Amino acid sequence: MARRAALVALLAGLVVSGAALAQQAAPANELFGRALTPAARFAPEAIGFYSKGCLAGAEELPVTGPEANGPLWQVMRLSRNRNFGHPVLVAFLERFAQKVTEVSSWRGILVGDMSQPRGGPMLTGHASHQVGLDADIWLTPSPGRMLSREERENISASMMVRKDRRDIDPVNWRSDHWKVVRAAAADPQVERIFVNAAIKKALCREAQGDRSWLAKVRPYWGHDYHMHVRLGCPNGSAECKGQELPPSGEGCGAELEWWFSDEVLYPKPDTEPAKPKPPMTLADLPPACATVLGGK
Repeated sequence: MARRAALVALLAGLVVSGAALAQQAAPANELFGRALTPAARFAPEAIGFYSKGCLAGAEELPVTGPEANGPLWQVMRLSRNRNFGHPVLVAFLERFAQKVTEVSSWRGILVGDMSQPRGGPMLTGHASHQVGLDADIWLTPSPGRMLSREERENISASMMVRKDRRDIDPVNWRSDHWKVVRAAAADPQVERIFVNAAIKKALCREAQGDRSWLAKVRPYWGHDYHMHVRLGCPNGSAECKGQELPPSGEGCGAELEWWFSDEVLYPKPDTEPAKPKPPMTLADLPPACATVLGGK
C-alpha cells in the first residue's frame, strides 16, 4: 500500500510538473488575455519592463470620471477590458483629467488602452502596456457629455496627421493641443510621451514659455490619433525595469527632421518578408509573473 501511495504521488507530481511546463511554454498573450480580474491579494507592483512584464495588485480606472462641465474622463473601447493600471497611473489620469480642464478649452479626456487586469502581453495591439504604467490618451477632446457604451466602442479618434505625413492636420488640431500635452509632460511621474513626428513638429512650433517639457515628448511610428503616456517605475516595485533618461534638449532639431526624410516616409519594400517572431511565452517574462497569473 505504501509503495502504491508513493507511486500515485509521483504520478500526480509528474502531471502537475507537465502542466506547469506546458503553461510556461504557452503564448503569454493568451494566458494574460484570459485573466479578467486583477491579482488583488498582491500589493501593487509593476514587474519587469514595459514590453516584457506583468502587473500585481492592479487598480481599475472607473469607466467614467466625475462630472464637471461633462465627465472629466471616459474610458473608450470597454470591451477590451484594458482600463487597469498601477495605482500611480490611475492617480495620474485622475489629476491630469482635472488639469486639462484648467489649462485648455477641453472639458475632459478620452482614455484608450491602459493595461490588462494582470498586465502582460496583449492578444492584439501593443508590445508595451504590460506593467500598468502606460496609457493612451486620445487627442480628441471629450464631447462634454456622457457617451453610451455603443459610442465608446464605435467612435473613432480624430486623425491628427496630414495626409502627406509631414505636419498636423489643421482641421482636427486645436490651438491649445500643446497645452494639453504640456500638462501631461509637466507631471513629475511622467517619463515619456510618444506621439507621431508631425505632432512633435507642431509642439516644437507652438510651445511657449518654458519648453523643457518637450524633452519628454518623443516621436515614434504610429501615434497619429493619441499620445502614449508612460510613467517611471514607482516606489515599491523593486522588479520594475525603468527606461533610460530621454536625450537632453528639446528634440526639435536634426533628430526630428530625420522622421520626415524619404527613407522614413517612403521606405523601400523589403526584398524578403521578415519572419514573424515567435510569441512571447510565460517563461520569457520575469518569474514573478507566473505567481501573478496564478494568484487570486
